[in-house]
Amino acid sequence: MARVPGPPPLEGLRRQIERSRREKSAGNGHFVRETFRLERQAAREKAREWFDLWPKAAYWTEVESWRILEGDRIEFTMRRLPSAD
Repeated sequence: MARVPGPPPLEGLRRQIERSRREKSAGNGHFVRETFRLERQAAREKAREWFDLWPKAAYWTEVESWRILEGDRIEFTMRRLPSAD
């Protein structure tokens, strides 16, 4: 009867995953991100400013994440493409 081979060595895969993670963290993705911590009304105005300067249709502008802090302050991250090309 033929011998069933064991699982393949995973060292090559491990190196490839580590290299990919290093490259991603160095490049920080393809988006421009900026995080703000502002009072609620100022946060709305800042988000509107981003959408006015970099329209969503061209730059994929969006509020990536947000949360409410103490004192009715909002922490949020805006994200957009660096150019509309």
